Amino acid sequence: MTTFIQQLINGLMLGSVYALLALGYTMVYGIIKLINFAHGDIYMLGAYFGYFFIKVLHLNFFIALILAMAVSAIIGVVIEYIAYRPLRHSPRIAVLISALGISFLLENGMTYLYGSDQRSFPQAIKTVQYHFYGIQVSNIQLIIDVTSIVLMLLLTYIVKNTKMGRAMRAVSADPDAASLMGININHTISFTFAIGSALAAAGGVLIGLYYNSIDPLMGMTPGLKAFVAAVLGGIGIIPGAAVGGWLIGILETMVQATAFSDYKDAIVYAMLIIILLIKPTGILGKNKREKV
Repeated sequence: MTTFIQQLINGLMLGSVYALLALGYTMVYGIIKLINFAHGDIYMLGAYFGYFFIKVLHLNFFIALILAMAVSAIIGVVIEYIAYRPLRHSPRIAVLISALGISFLLENGMTYLYGSDQRSFPQAIKTVQYHFYGIQVSNIQLIIDVTSIVLMLLLTYIVKNTKMGRAMRAVSADPDAASLMGININHTISFTFAIGSALAAAGGVLIGLYYNSIDPLMGMTPGLKAFVAAVLGGIGIIPGAAVGGWLIGILETMVQATAFSDYKDAIVYAMLIIILLIKPTGILGKNKREKV
């Protein structure tokens, strides 16, 4: 029982990072029906920005986290403006190829500039272990969980209670009608990319602090798993991304504690196939009838 609770705690921590990434996927898809496969690489850039602000500028961890989110948000807007906006009315395959191209550009660009070797992320916060009846929890895990929940609550407030949030919901429901009501579609989409990129960067900085290592390819696998999480929870649904992220994180850590630990990634991707076969709309998704 103790092992189960320990793995559950570890899974919630990992799932919180996946949830931050999955929120970016689900928001962009909800607005323009695009799967931004470069999203995992924004997560990687966020980790490198956090590394720079802490290692080079010697900033406080939380200040570095906020600055990394801000810079990544700007990069997300630039990527949307250059790579996606000109193709908005093009076939879906063209936008998908553009997303993959941006992903390879970011990965190989960072490899060219900083090398492919892993870098040790500076331990800006000293690790402290807490023990409760055989269960071990670190202050880093608590920081990751609390920070992720705060960011999710902040996102929920923005979407539900701000003017831009209402614009996002309007564009998601009917872009043409939203445009007729005076909503600037381009600004709304750019804002969505900014928010999603900032959340991904936060995940990158937090995971860098936890694992104490970063590299230019660190966003590939988490990016794919976050996509699985978004689909599992119901892509296009913000609470679904959070639920899917936590479930994938728990599933991965539970499998890692068994004899099948070598297959933890395969089991996560198998979950994607199963959910698409059983309930393609995801856990929180609803089937929509289309009139012909």
